[in-house]
Amino acid sequence: MSGARPAKRTFAFTVNGKSGTVCTYPMERLLDVLRNELALTGTKEGCGEGECGACSVLIDGSLVNSCLVPVAQAENTRIVTIEGVTEDSRYAALRDAFIEMGGAQCGICTPGMILASAHLLDRKPDPSLEEIREALSGNLCRCTGYLQIVEAVAEAARRMASP
Repeated sequence: MSGARPAKRTFAFTVNGKSGTVCTYPMERLLDVLRNELALTGTKEGCGEGECGACSVLIDGSLVNSCLVPVAQAENTRIVTIEGVTEDSRYAALRDAFIEMGGAQCGICTPGMILASAHLLDRKPDPSLEEIREALSGNLCRCTGYLQIVEAVAEAARRMASP
């Protein structure tokens, strides 16, 4: 049995609406490809074990921890990172509410929290506080105590509902 590492290959996907390719090892973490190959450093590494949600991205509309996804698994998918959400005017109320209500503090968990919130609001425009807490349950924050984050998501939902 050989201990040789598999050869690099080219992987194609769409990130934040832009099609592209990268040449890397099939088991390279999507998190590392986004940060190191594509210079999308908004996605953060927290735990590296899929426990904290700091590295959350959307793949074909599903919220995933990019530290657990080999790049080969993301081939031919549509990926949205925090950069894609912050550039999308549909989420301006979410960004603003996080800032105004103190939901963003040190910044490590914020990208994942915003991705999880956007994912929730896309599926459920008028969530209850319990639904917000449940949607954010895969994301850990050590700064805010969660209250400001939950309130920011609720406020964003209110703002997004009224033109």
